[in-house]
Amino acid sequence: MSKILELGVIANTHGIIGELKIDCRCDTPDFVRQFDKLSIGGVEYAVERCRTHKHFAIVKLRGVDTVQDAQALKGKSVSADVSGVILPEGRHFIADLIGLPVIESGKTIGTLADVLTMPAHDVYVLSDGRMIPNVPAFVKRIDNGIYVELIEGL
Repeated sequence: MSKILELGVIANTHGIIGELKIDCRCDTPDFVRQFDKLSIGGVEYAVERCRTHKHFAIVKLRGVDTVQDAQALKGKSVSADVSGVILPEGRHFIADLIGLPVIESGKTIGTLADVLTMPAHDVYVLSDGRMIPNVPAFVKRIDNGIYVELIEGL
């Protein structure tokens, strides 16, 4: 079964041969380099080459050969089938976390509604609006739920 996730958005063109500058929504633009195919606007493209520059992935797709071809894709979402991707221990796709129960001392205190990706660490947003920093002091483990240990005020 395929599992399609958004990797980023085409921010701009790059160069004159149809390369695309992808603003990645991944931990690192290097994550994009492992895919042979990317989907843009429901159309699947073969990846000819991919490199990274700062927090962008620079991608050359088969059939996108001019600046005009690339400009037509600007602003569109880029996704890929991540069903075969094996993440390192302790890492999760955000899409897999959304909707999980958040549990403290054996009691469900809410449901994960969103994850804010911040420079220092992610912040988990519960369905009631409360926020929990994703740091080991608060988030103890994640499996079929997110197990937390909170302090007064969180």
